[in-house]
Amino acid sequence: MKFARLLTTAAAAALFALPAFAIELKIGLQDDADVLDPAQSRTFVGRIVYTAMCDKLVDVSPDLKIVPQLATEWNWSADGKELTMKLRQGVKFQDETPFNAEAVVATIERNMTLPESRRKSELSSVQKVEATGEYEVRFTLKSPDVTLLAQLSDRAGMIVSPKAAKELGAKFGDHPVCAGPFKFVERVQQDRIVLEKFQDYWNKDNVFIDKITYLPIPDSTVRLANLRSGDLDMIERVAATDAETVKSDPNLVYKDVVNTGWLGIYANVGNGARADNPIGKDKRLRQAFSLAIDRDAAMQIVFEGTGVAGNQPFPPSSPWFDKNVPVPARDVEKAKALVEAAGFDRIPVEMQVSNSPVVMQMMQIVQSMVAEAGFDLTLKTTEFATLLNEQTAGNYQLSRSDWSGRVDPDGNIQQFVTCGAGLNDSKYCNADVDKLLNEARQSPDDSVRKQKYDAATAILNDDLPIIFLGHQSWIWALHKNITGFVASPDGMIRLVGVKKEG
Repeated sequence: MKFARLLTTAAAAALFALPAFAIELKIGLQDDADVLDPAQSRTFVGRIVYTAMCDKLVDVSPDLKIVPQLATEWNWSADGKELTMKLRQGVKFQDETPFNAEAVVATIERNMTLPESRRKSELSSVQKVEATGEYEVRFTLKSPDVTLLAQLSDRAGMIVSPKAAKELGAKFGDHPVCAGPFKFVERVQQDRIVLEKFQDYWNKDNVFIDKITYLPIPDSTVRLANLRSGDLDMIERVAATDAETVKSDPNLVYKDVVNTGWLGIYANVGNGARADNPIGKDKRLRQAFSLAIDRDAAMQIVFEGTGVAGNQPFPPSSPWFDKNVPVPARDVEKAKALVEAAGFDRIPVEMQVSNSPVVMQMMQIVQSMVAEAGFDLTLKTTEFATLLNEQTAGNYQLSRSDWSGRVDPDGNIQQFVTCGAGLNDSKYCNADVDKLLNEARQSPDDSVRKQKYDAATAILNDDLPIIFLGHQSWIWALHKNITGFVASPDGMIRLVGVKKEG
């Protein structure tokens, strides 16, 4: 518990630095965030921090509807190629510069052109964005893209201070400046991220917390222990095994909701020299690896009934799930036959995994299962932000990673498997898949979109650049003196309206 004591000391030091009247909320995160630049980042916990720091053009409600935030209303042209948005007036960035249409244009153009930006594929349908008034912008698209609003409800739509972005460039993440309820104060890697209330926030009357300290604590047991001892006020991603402990504690409140994302294993099929390995070069081995996994058993053991097995970017309960490609039952004999057909007896393969105990538990189960089919799987443990960097660089064979999910189905698949997309760390590229997914973006008819996603799913299920495992629930625990928190399927912690009593 030395790690817990160190974190407690850091949290206490931060607390004592506050004025006596200040209300601080200490939130335990499962991982540390990567770079705090909406254009460059990709971590789930980064999105949690942004939810407090960076308002977006639109937000997502708990029932997964697109709702106003920095944009107050919008409309599409008849041909679906122009989106016009009216913007909220009287908004300031946290450096006291004004928010207006020119700031939106500057941010969107930065997201589309910054060499380090990961938002390019999310905005690939945008031909240009222009200010059509001081508080009005128009997006002109290359072709209709019904997913654009959903993209603008996440990092692609987080508007940053043009002044700060110009001054800092790719180093913007060292001191991010947005238009959200809390402004950046400091960050110590692997220790804490500190924000404080922005006194000129447009909705400041509904912000009741003065300071937020986010503490990355990968061990779910330590995270919960810090919550129960009072050193934290809230934690995210409570382990399913701890759910009953939280529910039975009279000082805690339990919240959960099924999420919109997926759990997956990336296969390096074309990302640099390390793609030159048997499982990266031969899809039969990826198929064998997949067939050797008992998804139902693994999900049940690790998530104790709070998650579901899956083999697609959409859960079986989703209307976008392709029922013609059901979750495969474990078939070790068929897996062995595929391994033999590929010319192997035993296949050594390395998988990088994050240092989360929950992730490690599941991958140790998978390790045991695939061994029966001929895979000698080595697990390489690393911190999550490092894991993502290694994925991007292609320094892996297999990599276990999650996706938190998006309100539109496009957000769960397009940027992971289309040629050159920002999150395509497998470097998988298939012209047929690109065509289908790009066509799905263009149709306003959900039945047409469903046909396109089904056709792409059939190809991806054969090629397996990502081996999907299942879908978990988001679980939070918080002290009973915290009120106003609403659980959302996107997993975000929205703090407007949240209060800490006593």
